[in-house]
Amino acid sequence: MQTTEPKATSRELAADVVQDVQRLVSLEVMLARQELKELAITNAIALGSMAAAGMVVAIALLVALPVAVVEAVPWHWQAALLWAVVYFVLAGVLYLFGRSRLRLRLPTRTLETLKENKAWALRQLRSNGR
Repeated sequence: MQTTEPKATSRELAADVVQDVQRLVSLEVMLARQELKELAITNAIALGSMAAAGMVVAIALLVALPVAVVEAVPWHWQAALLWAVVYFVLAGVLYLFGRSRLRLRLPTRTLETLKENKAWALRQLRSNGR
């Protein structure tokens, strides 16, 4: 006696594919959220560094300019100038650090998996159509 397993109907196969696609879309959304969250945190740190650079420039102007004017007697202006240069260098370093950390790009892992999942879904539809 030969036992045959009942074959799934086209409707059942289509329902399975739809269910798999729904799960896949749900996972893609979760991946996109996670990736965008990571990107937002990185960019927040970068923008914070750039804002700190702006604050240092403001402090340098607010401190060095009055000191330079008050100390504008022989031999004192060099000290005030050096003080301002140090602040400007610090501001430049903070700005460059922030700019190097800033990432404005598409979520690459999500795009990659979307392409893979599209190919998978097309293969599933083609193989179930036979």
